Amino acid sequence: MKQPLVEAMERYLQEQVYPLHTPGHKGGRGMAEPLRSLLGSTALRMDVSLMSELDDIHAPCGCIREAQEEAAKLYGSDACFFAVNGTTGAIHAMLLTALQPGDRILVPRNAHRSVTGGLILADAVPVYVQPAYIKEFGMQGQVTPEQVKEAFAVCPDLKAVLLTSPNYFGMAAEVKQIAEIAHAHNAVLLVDEAHGPHLGFHDQFPPSAMHCGADMAAQSTHKILGALTQCSLLQVKGARIDLRHAADVMSLLTTTSPNYLLMGSLDAARAQLAERGAVMLEDALRAAQMLRNSLAKIPGLRVIRPEDVAGKYGIAALDSTKVTINLKEWGVSGVTIGEALRKEKIAVELVDLQNVLFLVTYADWAPVQWQDTVNRICKTLQKLRPVKNPLEARSVEQVKALETEAAEKEKAQQAEIPVTEAAVPMRTVFYGKKKTVPLSGAVGLICAEPISFYPPGIPVILPGERFTDKIVAWCCLMKQQGLPVSGPADTSLQTVRVLTQE
Repeated sequence: MKQPLVEAMERYLQEQVYPLHTPGHKGGRGMAEPLRSLLGSTALRMDVSLMSELDDIHAPCGCIREAQEEAAKLYGSDACFFAVNGTTGAIHAMLLTALQPGDRILVPRNAHRSVTGGLILADAVPVYVQPAYIKEFGMQGQVTPEQVKEAFAVCPDLKAVLLTSPNYFGMAAEVKQIAEIAHAHNAVLLVDEAHGPHLGFHDQFPPSAMHCGADMAAQSTHKILGALTQCSLLQVKGARIDLRHAADVMSLLTTTSPNYLLMGSLDAARAQLAERGAVMLEDALRAAQMLRNSLAKIPGLRVIRPEDVAGKYGIAALDSTKVTINLKEWGVSGVTIGEALRKEKIAVELVDLQNVLFLVTYADWAPVQWQDTVNRICKTLQKLRPVKNPLEARSVEQVKALETEAAEKEKAQQAEIPVTEAAVPMRTVFYGKKKTVPLSGAVGLICAEPISFYPPGIPVILPGERFTDKIVAWCCLMKQQGLPVSGPADTSLQTVRVLTQE
């Protein structure tokens, strides 16, 4: 399978050109140990600069252009752009391309924090919608078509709709229906498809955003496929999006010194998917099924199945290679399980108060080795399984402590993120004066920084929204449960930054 950019890099390497240009390490000769040995001489020699033979990502006319065209052809888009600043950069580009300053856009309240940055850059106005809540599993589902219709009835001037599909747990939205609704109102559909660069290449997976009528989709090629971390694709359809403007925006947001190892890995991942996509995804399904079957044998452990969620909560289908276990019956936090697995040298994709998510890909499928990994996971979980009656043979004090702990966990597991309301435009807050106050004293003040518990990186409160007593209490509750905080300057959440109101 042709890899135009990788092949151009290989030809340049074979010429053995002496580099009297950047980068300063000169093919690795000047790089410090031990990194030099860890990376290897070949990789360092391929860390090349902007040579005419290797094209220019800002005005591609050679191998980069050909590589991007091959990616667009593969995904069924009219144009594809290599994003070397991750899906964060691609999401920023989507918003700046599709919106004019002051435009209103429908945004799921559980959108990734990168959307916040894009809205500030675009000077756009978010209209939030709360995705359906799956109380059974303590997680959010998807925005429903009915919610989108209602949003247009209330805000007919919406210029765009943003979806996160699939979400972290592999739950895909009703993208086709929502695309039709948006287009009927002359709005565009933008999809954060970070967890779906593999969709559309096997019939047991949800369809891709492009196949469902999305106008733009940002995909994390590094998350599921074979590209290096930080490598993503931006897919664009040209019926409602100006392709030239999209190229201008991507150029505006992209470094003038893109790393060719990153771009080359995008080209290689695309070629691999084009040549072996169905086989790769079949391997991923096999690996996921082996893990699912083994986990399902552990008493009291709930493995979320497609039939548990598909057709409900706005969810069209489930990517079953996202293997999620629910711990509600055990009464144990996902944070606790994640830490225990990490001590056994197993790192998971996501933990929350009720769930642990295992991300499985085609790269896991080596039957003997994978079975050994699955066995280690299950053995660790078996050790953590609560005994039938944990209160037997304990002192009165121990019983009270355990009952209090169980009550706190139950309270946290049932807690939904409180609804917030925007009081000041995010761009105003971004450029406004800020001060630091104790979290306990923030009620009534305007938040000046996003606060997320990560993963999955969903903001609890965003810049421009007002702290309420419920938001403060929720943050304290989540922090008590051990979930790591992302976004605020003070990650202990003892203090927060707020807008100075003069």
